[in-house]
Amino acid sequence: VGIQLILNSLVDEKIGCIASLDEIEAVGHRVVHGGEKFNQSVVITPEVKEMIVKCVELAPLHNPANLKGIEAIEQTLPSVPQVAVFDTAFHQTMADEDSIYPIPYEYTTKYGIRRYGAHGTSHQYLSQEGMKYLSGKEHTKVITCHIGSGASIAAIYDGKCVATSMGLTPLAGIMMGTRTGDMDPSVLKFCCTFENKTIDEMYDIFNKKSGLLGVSGVSNDSRDIMTAIENGNERAKLAYKL
Repeated sequence: VGIQLILNSLVDEKIGCIASLDEIEAVGHRVVHGGEKFNQSVVITPEVKEMIVKCVELAPLHNPANLKGIEAIEQTLPSVPQVAVFDTAFHQTMADEDSIYPIPYEYTTKYGIRRYGAHGTSHQYLSQEGMKYLSGKEHTKVITCHIGSGASIAAIYDGKCVATSMGLTPLAGIMMGTRTGDMDPSVLKFCCTFENKTIDEMYDIFNKKSGLLGVSGVSNDSRDIMTAIENGNERAKLAYKL
């Protein structure tokens, strides 16, 4: 429905910008997680879609929706080529010591468990803009901050990512609107035990009901948090400080 609304708007007589959908020569999709397979944008094929499906567990809030968008275009514009632009691709330049977790190494190689990062399209653009202020420098060092309900930070050296806050999934890093960010892994075990919930149930809570929302009990929107603070809400104050 969402894709159809967009396409209808593009050809609308009053607000549209093209006369016919036939003018569309290609469609690009921002896909959050490409795992180890993709370090650049690719033309979408059945094999690419299969890899995106395999990465659903790594980005449960995003990859399923990304796939729906791809499939909607396949149905509506079946002859138009599509391209996937991966949020994780920009971070593929990180060295092993900056992306490998201190777990048994066979888990890393067998399951592809490592730091992938996210928001790569944003960090790449921000670093390119930042480097405009560093012309003439032999080497450029830029810190980029993607700020939103999902948030991450990256370190860029000579245009290449060397470190980023998000990890295996977008759940890692700094505290976010509904996500926990980094914390002691034991918190998951304790919460599952005390709440009598499965790992999947608690994982969903850590993704969708934590962060600003979970601490404040008010909202994942910082504007709502600020209003609550003005009204004397102590938990909102704590969430803001976090």
